[in-house]
Amino acid sequence: MANNNYRSGDLNTEISDLVPVDRKKGGKEGKIRVTTINPSNKNYTLDKVQKLADKKKESENSLSKPTSKTRPRFLRRSLQQKCGSCPDRLSNIKKSVQTLDSDSTEVESSTDEEERWKDVARAAEIPADYYNIQKLVKFIKAGNQTATIVSLCCLRDYDLTTQINQFAIQDIGGLEVMVNILECNDAKCRLGALSVLADISLNIDIRKTIVDLDGIPLIIDILNSSMKDLKTVAAETLANVAKVRLARKYVRVCGGIPKLVDLLDIKLQILKTPRDELTADEIENLNQARAGARALWSLSDSRHNKELMRKSGIVPLMARLLKSCHIDVVIPIMGTIQKCASEPKFQLAITTEGMIADIVNHLNSTNLDLKKEGSSAIYKCAFDKTTRDLVREAGGLEPLVAIIKDRNIRDNKPLLIGATGAIWMCAASPDNVRKFDNLRTVNHLVALLNDESDDVLTNVVGAIAECVRFQNNRDVLRNANGLPALVCLLNSSHPPLLENLAKALKECAQDVSSMRILEDLDAVRLIWSLLKNTNSRVQAFAAYAICPCVQNANDSGELVRSLVGAMELVVGLLKSKDVLVLSAVCAAIATIAKDNTNLAILTDLKVIYKLANLVNTTDDLLRTNLAAAIASCATFGNNTQELGRLRTVTPIVTYMTSEDPEVHRTTAMALEKLSMDPQNCITMHQSGVVPFLLECVGSTNKELQLAAAGCLRNIRELALRAEEYLLKIDDD
Repeated sequence: MANNNYRSGDLNTEISDLVPVDRKKGGKEGKIRVTTINPSNKNYTLDKVQKLADKKKESENSLSKPTSKTRPRFLRRSLQQKCGSCPDRLSNIKKSVQTLDSDSTEVESSTDEEERWKDVARAAEIPADYYNIQKLVKFIKAGNQTATIVSLCCLRDYDLTTQINQFAIQDIGGLEVMVNILECNDAKCRLGALSVLADISLNIDIRKTIVDLDGIPLIIDILNSSMKDLKTVAAETLANVAKVRLARKYVRVCGGIPKLVDLLDIKLQILKTPRDELTADEIENLNQARAGARALWSLSDSRHNKELMRKSGIVPLMARLLKSCHIDVVIPIMGTIQKCASEPKFQLAITTEGMIADIVNHLNSTNLDLKKEGSSAIYKCAFDKTTRDLVREAGGLEPLVAIIKDRNIRDNKPLLIGATGAIWMCAASPDNVRKFDNLRTVNHLVALLNDESDDVLTNVVGAIAECVRFQNNRDVLRNANGLPALVCLLNSSHPPLLENLAKALKECAQDVSSMRILEDLDAVRLIWSLLKNTNSRVQAFAAYAICPCVQNANDSGELVRSLVGAMELVVGLLKSKDVLVLSAVCAAIATIAKDNTNLAILTDLKVIYKLANLVNTTDDLLRTNLAAAIASCATFGNNTQELGRLRTVTPIVTYMTSEDPEVHRTTAMALEKLSMDPQNCITMHQSGVVPFLLECVGSTNKELQLAAAGCLRNIRELALRAEEYLLKIDDD
């Protein structure tokens, strides 16, 4: 080879010292003459590559060292050289990119565990291909342009997806060479280098190395090329490399996202025509769209990237690609949709662009990956009633239930998570629940309660919680022996699962027959123990679940007192800073305090003072349950007078200005109890409560009517007694 002093792995040698340069006569600047080689020719061997390189040896030795003008463009850039895509991007790009937005993160590095696995792989017996690949990389480093192209073609003959072959390229410094080649003007060299990078970038460590070598801006520059195959391979490479978090930021900063979105612009006729009926040019367009979709799929892991994709006009293009008959195009675009569907703006766009019907249509596909992405997209989109109705009208509920019925896909956890999650979200609509009832969905969900995945269980229990809001499904769940399975899961430590369990058992406890089973299973104690959980949402929904359990228990008072420290735990949660927890605990106290013995214990625990500290809230949910708790606790001993002394009356009167009728109902109940103390009546009258009470008397809610009338009666009786007293004084 040229330059016999070359040492393997010595990157300090200038490539320009090794590559022969042929200058065209009359040319203004030096250009490398391209030798046309057919890359598909499989007759190229290492020996022929060696001969091609040796054939040029004499001309290499006769040439003087090239000047800066004659150096090939695929030399390594100087640190301060600017990039075409990023005019302001200098050698300190990593530092600047990390401070551009709040989504910045450190450069990912291999862990010790990863390094140990690499050592094990390297310690294995090294095949001959390892050394052959390294020889080819040496030829690329030291050979002329013809040898470079031939060597790249030979590299493609090896299976570059295997780890040992990837190590062969990495160990000899081949990644640096491949990235350097991306800067040259020769399209064949760049295509060959990109093809190699696309294959070996399946390795996570190689992805990080490509990022560290500043390969991202060079790949993005190639997206400006007019050659479709070059842009396709560049997008395929980005699809792999963009799985590194820092790479996703580089692509955004260097303006790569709009260029990738442009690759998706393809005619609908091509998308709907089978591949074997397309022309060569149309197949290139299809491959380009597929590669762009794969790259955007990887990039959509970043919230900032998703917003930029939306602004770049990806939504109508996604809607068009969903209509494709080509599965390899639909899967990545469906994956992009399901990742973007977590953003509210995308959820609205997906609905308005009419994508739901196409997503549902793909649920009937035999491709499991397509089903997984489609069901996951529905899972993330079906947060509003409109989308849930569209899923039902498009016939999407049947294939979702069919997925969870299929025992053959039980090991496919991502698909199972997507399908159960979609059922959970869709079950929030009563019309959908009725459809699920016809499909015996609750029975199929109960069969999944023994799954080992916490995410699957969370979605299954969430779907059951939505279905058992209706009495017929409570009966179905009880008859299917689902209650013991739910109670058994209360020993889990997964907060989202515990939250959904509390919701489901709250609904079940409202059925007297189900409550008898829950009592036998000691479910109340397990639910009460959830109040000790550190997750605030688990605490809140556990407190809500306690309400029907206490209300429908055989001996509710004794049940609560039999749980050691139960009431202390409830009262202690009134110190929480979470409004949802406070509201739920107030609801639980309102139920527990209906038993006089329990109310006496709560009073000894100073519950009145803790409730009084919350009366200045402006949250309607907390106001509703706080007023109910005060109404239940005010009747014991001198609690009514104590609440007046703590100045709780005037703030409670202000609750009547709320527009929520539930707030009016519980507030009127609290005011009725407080009005039993004459001083509180005076305070209420001075606070202007009478007009509000008169309005509530005309309500259609009987509880509100009775409470408002009772409060008015107490105020009126006090006024009459005061008038009689004044008349008596005048008579005397």
